Amino acid sequence: MPGVQFSRIVRMTCAALVALAPLTTPAHATSRIKDLANIEGVRQNQLIGYGLVVGLNGTGDTLNNIPFTKQSLQAMLERMGVNIRGATIRTGNVAAVMVTGNLPAFGTQGTRMDVTVSALGDSKNLQGGTLLVTPLLGADGNVYAVAQGSVAIGGFAAEGAAASVTKGVPTVGRIANGAIIEREIEFALNKMPNVRLALRNADFTTAKRIAAAVNDFLGTNTAEPIDPSTVQLSIPPEYKGNVVALLTGIEQLQVEPDIAAKIIIDERSGIIVMGRDVRVATVAVAQGNLTVTISESPQVSQPNPLSRGRTVVTPRSSVGVTEDGKKLAVVKDGVSLQQLVDGLNGLGIGPRDLIGILQAIKAAGAIEADIEVM
Repeated sequence: MPGVQFSRIVRMTCAALVALAPLTTPAHATSRIKDLANIEGVRQNQLIGYGLVVGLNGTGDTLNNIPFTKQSLQAMLERMGVNIRGATIRTGNVAAVMVTGNLPAFGTQGTRMDVTVSALGDSKNLQGGTLLVTPLLGADGNVYAVAQGSVAIGGFAAEGAAASVTKGVPTVGRIANGAIIEREIEFALNKMPNVRLALRNADFTTAKRIAAAVNDFLGTNTAEPIDPSTVQLSIPPEYKGNVVALLTGIEQLQVEPDIAAKIIIDERSGIIVMGRDVRVATVAVAQGNLTVTISESPQVSQPNPLSRGRTVVTPRSSVGVTEDGKKLAVVKDGVSLQQLVDGLNGLGIGPRDLIGILQAIKAAGAIEADIEVM
């Protein structure tokens, strides 16, 4: 029947469209808000302290060369009731060190944190040493933690009469859970009327998308982007006093970040990183290398036997110039990142020359990206 045949054709057409939909829909990578932004106020704090490492096997500081190590050792022994003023101290088992660590967010009294120990004087190796009690200070000068424990290093050093071997950095070590937190940093998260999300990569579009995702999740207009790096969130009445539950749900929301077209160039190492949205207008590129070769082959002229002549050295230089010129290549308008890379690689150039070509294309106004030189 015609009606049955028409309905069958419609069903077949719909099925074909459904099958083609995954092939024509562009795939966009989404990320959690937890991976895109930090919660303002939830942060670590850096601590630093000065201490002594003892128990070294003769690889410590030379007390005659490092006066602060000697003074610290004398002051420590005097606090222990040992008076060595005026005495000669000869020991190579002590080293002055700087102790650093990060106080974790919401770290409570009695919990532990990792610390890093770094030699300050001329100590050659901290292997086998023990850090004595060292107060760790914050930027405000208060003591927030106290460190002590055995130092574990990732390298080693061995030395003989005529040779030495060093692997890694034996003058820097780490103490896992080596510091005890003594002071807390008060931060009443549950009592805050507003929470601000700080984007790790500032962008207007990403900030707006985060605010829209939060508003869709809560069903109210509580999130508002106030600048490209900050989204302010007003705590809804149902989450008053329970901000942790609100942030737990918001962190898992999926958002598609918008990335600016950018090219990062590190001229020291020759590293080039290009964003996916880099586009190039129609431009012609040629690259050639000029090589100059100079070789010296002096000729020695000697006199005949029993003559009064003398030996003369006649210099001879050979100079050659070769130019390895590449053909002019055309980069078409609006090419993608992969096409741009394939086209430039087709010229047979290295990273150093590629840096110069990218900068020249940018100077010609033919590249739609921001070039940042590190």
